[in-house]
Amino acid sequence: MIDHIGLSVSDYEKSKAFYSRALAPLGYTFLFEAPKERSGDIDVGGFGIAPKPDFWIDGAGKPSPKLHVCFRAESHAAVDAFYNAALAVGGRDNGAPGVRSHYHPNYYGAFIFDPDGHNIEAVCHDPA
Repeated sequence: MIDHIGLSVSDYEKSKAFYSRALAPLGYTFLFEAPKERSGDIDVGGFGIAPKPDFWIDGAGKPSPKLHVCFRAESHAAVDAFYNAALAVGGRDNGAPGVRSHYHPNYYGAFIFDPDGHNIEAVCHDPA
């Protein structure tokens, strides 16, 4: 079981705004921030479902190698909302919401590239 994951971003404030909007339909909020003065000269922020952050970004200025991160959604509607919210805040399409039956018959996912090109996904495993 994964407890948390983090990635470096090229523009901390831009990515903070992107993830704040894109992850909101999945119940995620921005929960914690350690400014440069407390964290070793880089801003660090954590998102999650309260009270625990489990997705972290840091403003190292050099993005992590391209990653794929997938968030579980409670419903197909939440996947759709994630996709639309991410597009509205500057994400780029990497696969519109839909069934990916090659994974399994109920795999409903959507894929977005974040501002640094990371492949961010939301998935619901429940039937429609």
